[in-house]
Amino acid sequence: MRRVLIISPHFPPVNAADMHRVRQSLPYFAEAGWEAVTLAVDPEYVEGYRDEHLLETIAEAADVRRLPALDYHWTRRLGLGSVALRSLWAYRRAGNALLARGDIDLVYFSTTAFQVLVLGRYWKARFGVPYVIDMQDPWRSDHYLSVPPDERPPKFWLSYLLDSLLEPVTMHGVDGIVSVSQGYCDTLQGRYPNIRPDMCRVIPFGGAEADFDVLDRLDLDNPFFRPDDAYTNVVYVGRGGHDMARAGAALFDALAAGRRERPDLFERVRMHFIGTDYAAEGHGAKTFQPLAEARGVGAFVAEYPARVPYFTALHLLRQADMLVLPGSADPAYTASKLYPYILARRPLLAVFNERSSVVDVLRETGAGETVTFRAEQGADLGERVKTAWASLLGRLPDPPDTNWAAFEPYTARAMTRRQTAFFDEVVNGRAGEPT
Repeated sequence: MRRVLIISPHFPPVNAADMHRVRQSLPYFAEAGWEAVTLAVDPEYVEGYRDEHLLETIAEAADVRRLPALDYHWTRRLGLGSVALRSLWAYRRAGNALLARGDIDLVYFSTTAFQVLVLGRYWKARFGVPYVIDMQDPWRSDHYLSVPPDERPPKFWLSYLLDSLLEPVTMHGVDGIVSVSQGYCDTLQGRYPNIRPDMCRVIPFGGAEADFDVLDRLDLDNPFFRPDDAYTNVVYVGRGGHDMARAGAALFDALAAGRRERPDLFERVRMHFIGTDYAAEGHGAKTFQPLAEARGVGAFVAEYPARVPYFTALHLLRQADMLVLPGSADPAYTASKLYPYILARRPLLAVFNERSSVVDVLRETGAGETVTFRAEQGADLGERVKTAWASLLGRLPDPPDTNWAAFEPYTARAMTRRQTAFFDEVVNGRAGEPT
């Protein structure tokens, strides 16, 4: 059996989006002929939200080793919050010890704590072990260069300069790229001639049905809405952002028009946008509520920026009368949350860039209604959203007629098989060969 060293600074009970690939894949590595050793930062040293129930999804036999990091309570005073930079020295030491034994076949980085990825090049030079990077988000992203300064993340220029230095160092030695988006692969191939198309695999996150088995055993609260009230509770749980303004505006335009034209369907609609900002509780900014207020429907929309635990999020999806999934203007955005939305088995309305992979998945599985837009927003987008939304409201409470056979290739087990097949190619030296 081959061995893979997985680098995932965020790991349960830390509730971070970038750890779910590893968390969901671990149960299936062994059946594909791979033994996994995971190096994760001890949650004591990680800023972020926690969900202790996530530990119930990790088998006791899983080889997960926790590393220390510089204490963020102190480093924050110096302006350093990055878990990657705070744990880099610990990863170097622990990785050196494991790789020196000579029984690790591959290093797999699955994280958006990008700076730690630079160790792949170092370990390859020192120990001759190939490495694969899971690109869940862009590392050096040029997106914010073209937006107004007030829409850029804090410390944007410092992060951008550091990323511009470390990304080339790392990518010039990489042996394979796993990505949630073809767009990310295309970007890297355009920047780095050594990254060939055969070195890249587009593998989305999988749908973890086992998470809903855990959810069924839990007794969780819903502090946001009463599922048995007289309203039609329409729910979105996930990040917000200015890149979702187009989809959000279309939803609220549709709600305003629907209340005027079809009050029989729309007057009871109440929308809940939950966990829309990564900032600490009490400091998050609302991005959906202002759009709703500008369109005269603010009284029927509530936004709660604070993040919620993972299983609370699943619980809210299950208790909703209907789900909405607003997409980014960026066509490469894939919304890894799509699969929990499908597995929640609730009526679903998605508003996405027509080039997003989300559109293909929903159409293949029939798990929801999809309204698409192009780079230039058409004047009829809100009207098309209203038509699709009205159709769903008219069929409530019927669940979607999902094609579960079509969904099987998107399960966590199937996605893990695709990962490990690619690992085998990399280790065998076939990935990246000229075709």
